[in-house]
Amino acid sequence: MHVDPQIGRSRSAEATRSHTPAMVIDAELELPAAFIMIARLNHDGPDRNFFRRDRVYWLDLCLTPRRPEAKARYCDFWAPTRFVELGSMIALPPRKRLELQSAGGRHASLLCQIKEEVIDKWLPETFTWTERRLEICLNISNKTIQSMLLKLNHELRNPTIGSERLCEAVVSQLAIEIARLFVATSDADAKGGLASWRQRLIDERLAKPGEAFPTVAELAHLCKISPRQLSRAFRSSRGCSISEHLAQSRIQAAQRRLASSDNIREIAESLGFASQSSFTAAFHRAMGTTPGLYRSRLAAANGVGVTQAATRTEMKPN
Repeated sequence: MHVDPQIGRSRSAEATRSHTPAMVIDAELELPAAFIMIARLNHDGPDRNFFRRDRVYWLDLCLTPRRPEAKARYCDFWAPTRFVELGSMIALPPRKRLELQSAGGRHASLLCQIKEEVIDKWLPETFTWTERRLEICLNISNKTIQSMLLKLNHELRNPTIGSERLCEAVVSQLAIEIARLFVATSDADAKGGLASWRQRLIDERLAKPGEAFPTVAELAHLCKISPRQLSRAFRSSRGCSISEHLAQSRIQAAQRRLASSDNIREIAESLGFASQSSFTAAFHRAMGTTPGLYRSRLAAANGVGVTQAATRTEMKPN
């Protein structure tokens, strides 16, 4: 990767840390419109970042459970006490400074930096970064975007004939889907959208440990509206269906549980799957691997020593 040293040292592009993480790059690919890498990081203690990139959208798909208590806030838009839990898939926009915190630990991610003009050209001239659009960047629940990032992960891990050209095509499609998601996302409490207090109720219910995974009907009852009203308002506010969001949240919960010693059958039952086989099929569709293989790879990754590596900086523009 070509690195502009001025970008790496500039205040606007640097990421300052309370602990410098060890990093291993398993695979990387530089394209005209993007830079992609598969990275393993080890944060040796509670971590606090100030992160900003000026010329790229920073996409991150966690391939293992995200670090405990991983959360973020927009420094220039939100109060110092307001943080949002990071989902397994995020897209950090350019020129937005964030404070990132976690309890530390190891994780692996597919990181995809896409030049801002590649995405921005699909946004309408009237597009603005509203409160809800900023928030959605920190927890994306979109099967299409996830499948594209998993495709990039597969091609980087298993390069073959035409892999680079295929990745270029996937990045082009990814840019369109990201733009569509942003445009489709409306502010909380906007006409037809889901009230912010209802969104908080849903998020709090999904975050409750040890309880059976909720259904759409249960969440609708919690919000005091019909399932149809919830589905319509949720899509308007978050740019995806409530079913997609629940499916993504359920897979994230499965990832966390698979990092423990819990039996796979018990995990399937607690997350509301009809059987272990249906859980395996759903997990494979979402993650491209089975729960058993995912657990094995996670255990192997946690047992591998992670070496110090220089912190990667923003890709150099053409």
